[in-house]
Amino acid sequence: MQPEAVFILSIESSCDDTAAAVMHNDKVLSNVVANQLIHQQYGGVVPELASRAHQQNIVPVIDAALQKAGVAKEQLNAIAFTQGPGLMGSLLVGTSFAKSLSLALDIPLIAVNHMHAHILAHFIDEEGFDKPEFPFLALTISGGHTQIVKVNGFFEMEIIGETTDDAVGEAFDKTAKILGLPYPGGPLVDKYAQSGNPKAFEFTKPKVPGLDFSFSGLKTQILYFIQKNVAQNPDFIAENINDICASIQHTIIKILMDKLKSAVAETGITQVAIGGGVSANSGIRSTLKEAEAKYGWKTFIPKFEYTTDNAAMIGIVGYQKYLHRKFNDKSVVSKARIEF
Repeated sequence: MQPEAVFILSIESSCDDTAAAVMHNDKVLSNVVANQLIHQQYGGVVPELASRAHQQNIVPVIDAALQKAGVAKEQLNAIAFTQGPGLMGSLLVGTSFAKSLSLALDIPLIAVNHMHAHILAHFIDEEGFDKPEFPFLALTISGGHTQIVKVNGFFEMEIIGETTDDAVGEAFDKTAKILGLPYPGGPLVDKYAQSGNPKAFEFTKPKVPGLDFSFSGLKTQILYFIQKNVAQNPDFIAENINDICASIQHTIIKILMDKLKSAVAETGITQVAIGGGVSANSGIRSTLKEAEAKYGWKTFIPKFEYTTDNAAMIGIVGYQKYLHRKFNDKSVVSKARIEF
């Protein structure tokens, strides 16, 4: 029997977004994110600058989340926070604040695995979005991770496939950099791809055994392709940007879908959910929806705001842990790498 009203404040600070959310059971009352634009001029996240920005943002972001939710801090039942994985300096800011607030309010502290949160974001009570049933397969795709996970329960997950080198998000961003697009480049590749011909240029798919992935070879192939064509025509990128992006995105999506099809065949599980920042990609989302009719799968795509790093996904894991009394004491520490 679940409590009638559980209010959880959740904090996410794993990379360059400072986020806070207030949950009422499995419903989101507020979900506030402060982005760090300073990294754009460096072409990527600078860890030291990220942690300093978190220190500046965390108090106003949490205050905004509480005010937007209409919940006083005295009403909170627990504090959930991202323990890892992520940038250590960034994680420490969120962890320290969560521990301090938990101590001051004398309420439970709940540590959350960031990757579990991307998967369990599907269990946020959101109108128009179905929740998967256990067991299901989760494809978690982000700048730092590419995994196929067999999800048997809220706290029972098994990685059955993962990248052996670079993550898919990194492949998108490095491709954008090769093309001279500004950071973050992944969304721009998606934008240009929507107006291009996905079969204009052909790229070889890497041969990786089992359900694992590899994207380093594809990145090198793209680099050599661009260098060769630009040497012959300096305006090659400008003249073909849409088709280049569409062809690269088509190749990446095919790699992901081929592995997913193999995972479904091996496990017999036809419920498939995606999560992580790259699940915001329009090509991946539409291809997965097409798979419902094509392969008879039941697919789950999160609401757009729950794809990138956010605190609501931390909050839904916090709520489930609260129901099962999975609390942490104040000795809990941040971890840049954490066991799945």
